[in-house]
Amino acid sequence: MHVEGKSPRVFALGLLAAFAASLLFTAGMALQALEARRTPPSLALRPSLLGRLLHRPLWLLGSALGLIGIAPQVAALAWAPFVVVQTALAAGLLVLLVVGVRALHERVGWWEIGGVAAMIGGIACVAYGSPPHVEEHRGGVAVVLVVGGLTLAALAPWLLHAARIETALGVIVASGAGFAASNVATKLASDDAGLHHWWNGAAWAVVVVATGLAAVLAQMTAFQLRKATVVIPIGFAVQTFLPIFLEPFFLREHPGSAGRYGLAVVAGLALLLAGTVLVARNQGVAELAAGGQS
Repeated sequence: MHVEGKSPRVFALGLLAAFAASLLFTAGMALQALEARRTPPSLALRPSLLGRLLHRPLWLLGSALGLIGIAPQVAALAWAPFVVVQTALAAGLLVLLVVGVRALHERVGWWEIGGVAAMIGGIACVAYGSPPHVEEHRGGVAVVLVVGGLTLAALAPWLLHAARIETALGVIVASGAGFAASNVATKLASDDAGLHHWWNGAAWAVVVVATGLAAVLAQMTAFQLRKATVVIPIGFAVQTFLPIFLEPFFLREHPGSAGRYGLAVVAGLALLLAGTVLVARNQGVAELAAGGQS
């Protein structure tokens, strides 16, 4: 699959669409977490947890926002490089920081200010250094192996639970892997839809929903097991950077497109990772993301 390079205007629209998707995803996650924290811990990783949440209006509203967010994400992936969209999806943390300061009167220290600067600088560096949008999928086996591996990692808590092995960190990482699988599948669905490969696109859309649902349930369980200041930094880091790390295994850039793809992108990713961890560890951000955990 080959996509022609996009104009700067289209690139900018893709970046804005990614920001919009990030806001919807973050708001939806907060509403879902609010209801999940009101459910008994005994329901962790059980199908009955989903049954209980499906009767909660706020959880359904959060799920609806997450589903709506897929539309601008698909548009962003059609208009901008995958690595740019992935990094922009972390921007929702900055909104949570602003809301935490104004609504929860959280104090913002130098660490948070440095985190904000690092995130903004990281996204800017990645956007500047990314090559033109001329990506193509690798072979079908490679693509299936990447998505299949991420999906297996997302389902790991249930497999370990059946073996009576419980690990909170495993649940947190699995949640991030599930969101990573959903993001990769969204990229593949977006590209196939752009080429009018409707059946392929529909198949990837099913994967998006299935892996996203598994990720949400794992994340809801993680909020019951650990503090939000632990869950949010690890979860966001995994779901943001794991797909970027795996990108060479399921996408390839056009040979003539990688001239600037190097130091600026690497530096940007390093800044974004540091900023994400610093901002996500803020108590107000963590509380909002976890649905008001105290």
